[in-house]
Amino acid sequence: MAIVQAPPVRDITSVEARGTRDTGIDLVRSLCVIGVVLLHAIMVGVSVVDGRPVFDNASTGTWWIVPVSWALQVMPLFFVIGGFSGLLAYRSVLARGGDARSFIAGRVHRLLRPAVVTIAVIGVALWALTVLGVPVDLVAVAGYRYGQPLWFLAVFLLCQALLPALAHVHRTRPLLTLAVLVSAAAAVDVVRAVSGVDALGFLNLAFVWLALQQIGFFLADGSIDALPRRTRVRIGAGAALALLLAFATGLCSPDLIAHINPPTSALILVGIAHTCALSLNRTRLSALSARPFAAAVSGFIGRRTMTVYLWHMPVLLALAGVTALVAIGDGSTLPAVGSAAWWADRPLWLATALTLTALVAIPFTRIETRRPPMPTAATRRIVFAVLSGLIGVVLLLVLGTTPVTAVIAVGLLLVALRLAAAPMRGRGSPRSTLRNARPRVRA
Repeated sequence: MAIVQAPPVRDITSVEARGTRDTGIDLVRSLCVIGVVLLHAIMVGVSVVDGRPVFDNASTGTWWIVPVSWALQVMPLFFVIGGFSGLLAYRSVLARGGDARSFIAGRVHRLLRPAVVTIAVIGVALWALTVLGVPVDLVAVAGYRYGQPLWFLAVFLLCQALLPALAHVHRTRPLLTLAVLVSAAAAVDVVRAVSGVDALGFLNLAFVWLALQQIGFFLADGSIDALPRRTRVRIGAGAALALLLAFATGLCSPDLIAHINPPTSALILVGIAHTCALSLNRTRLSALSARPFAAAVSGFIGRRTMTVYLWHMPVLLALAGVTALVAIGDGSTLPAVGSAAWWADRPLWLATALTLTALVAIPFTRIETRRPPMPTAATRRIVFAVLSGLIGVVLLLVLGTTPVTAVIAVGLLLVALRLAAAPMRGRGSPRSTLRNARPRVRA
């Protein structure tokens, strides 16, 4: 990726410290969240077989998932934006007298607080379904489906926890750092393909997403925007062409969803193409973000990004369950997945999924936006806070979400939150007197 190291083109730190936000970037991030909800919603397959509901992945073995994935695979861009906003937020923390520990502590609270509530509610719901006599296999499917999107929470927490260290090496060796991460991701893909051991691909949960976050640093420091417009067009087009060639030669699947689990370096190419398109259109995006409707959407999602993400899958599962129960109750036949009738229902299905997710997220907003407590000054506490949070989420990914694993995960996340906060002191202590002076930085 031919990105030159350019001198700063603007005083980013001072802009962020004054509270000024890039509304165009905020709008794109909100659109990414909407894209994730739409993608997962369209993949929900509901049918009734022998009087019992069956929940499947509607995209399995279909042709239409390829163009849909090209339109809605926005996770690479989301991590690029995460790097962009994360670097600016970290610089703001430093400008206000904070350090890496206070930045990471803030990220732990912003990401894990909404998760504690969601996981707890889902654990209770699964227990209630079991008590009410819902078949065990259906409850297990619901728990498994709920846990699938939680990979993002674990990986994003890891990336943000490593952001201060990677920001430091970006400042001294920007191109080398990115080259190492991209090369490592490509090497994992090669070794995985040659050895046939798919499990090796999970190493790219670090390399791929960290590389994309690192690209966001170049966007934040102005290096990408400083490139000539023609150069950015060529880089973006080259990344897209490389993807097309890889698909045409059978090197990798044209279904971009297939590159998520485990991630592959193809997602880096997607991220490069999207980042170039974003850079080329920042002026237009800023103008669009100022329009009332766009500003309302961006403002609504921006305040509750993690809440929307964490609740969209429970909403989809509930919507699928109600659909099946209604069909069983009135004896109606649900349209076959991929049929004309099924596609005709999709606009209403997608609109309902978005609306219900938004409505469910509203009462939980305060959990995400509430000011975090005073961060701990102990590096060891921060390290164990991140590890505890990661273990809690990975537990659900590996073992599935059940009432028992939900309780354990909630406990581990609460431990993480406690460790990330400063030890409680008296009201007259120096820590408590500084409580009102700590910065509040929105990601």
